Amino acid sequence: MLGTLLVHEGQTVPTFALMSELWDDKPPVSGLTTLQTYILNLRKLFASTMKLSLTEISREVLVTRAGGYVFNIGPSNLDLNRYNTYLAAAQAALAGGDDRTAVKSLGEALRVWRGPALVDVKGGRVLESKRRQLEESRLVAVEYMVDAQLRLGHHREVLPELVMLTTENPLHEGLHAQYMRALHYSGRRAQALMVYQMLRDKLVFELGLEPSPQVQRLHLGILSSSGDLDSDISI
Repeated sequence: MLGTLLVHEGQTVPTFALMSELWDDKPPVSGLTTLQTYILNLRKLFASTMKLSLTEISREVLVTRAGGYVFNIGPSNLDLNRYNTYLAAAQAALAGGDDRTAVKSLGEALRVWRGPALVDVKGGRVLESKRRQLEESRLVAVEYMVDAQLRLGHHREVLPELVMLTTENPLHEGLHAQYMRALHYSGRRAQALMVYQMLRDKLVFELGLEPSPQVQRLHLGILSSSGDLDSDISI
């Protein structure tokens, strides 16, 4: 329940949504009473940790609204809000062609992460959807970061990160394309071609698919020793 309130910080979460998250579509007869007990326990916990009275917590932090509850912790006190702020700044920098500022902001955004989202919470539909959304956002931020670093010529610096990312995401064509480009620009053409072959083998074996036309063009560019591969792929 706390996880659900946190990912909707500052928004009223309807009581029925909290009950659905806790018990899916089969809440117990005592569900509403149990939910209210959970709310009271959370308020007591926050009163203790924040050194505030239970009344102050009820009025300012975990507030009852018509039909639900809203959790107010403040934008600067929630890592999700800080992450979104840094990511928005990075996207603005990328739109303006400022890769150095984008890399700095993306680095700050990614440093907020301390492991998988909601890793210690067994969520229902809402939290699982939010968890997947957050993990996808993090992966996109990493892709933005690597793209900007490659444009800045930091080819060797991104290789360790790309080794890990392609291992964790063996069917992700965009990450493999970045890895191929980084290897090619680092003078490791043979390894770049091996990365393509491993990606192709996995796609064909597991999905029955060939790599996308963009990745295939990148592969041909490396085969022909093309000096500039940036225009060969956009995934």
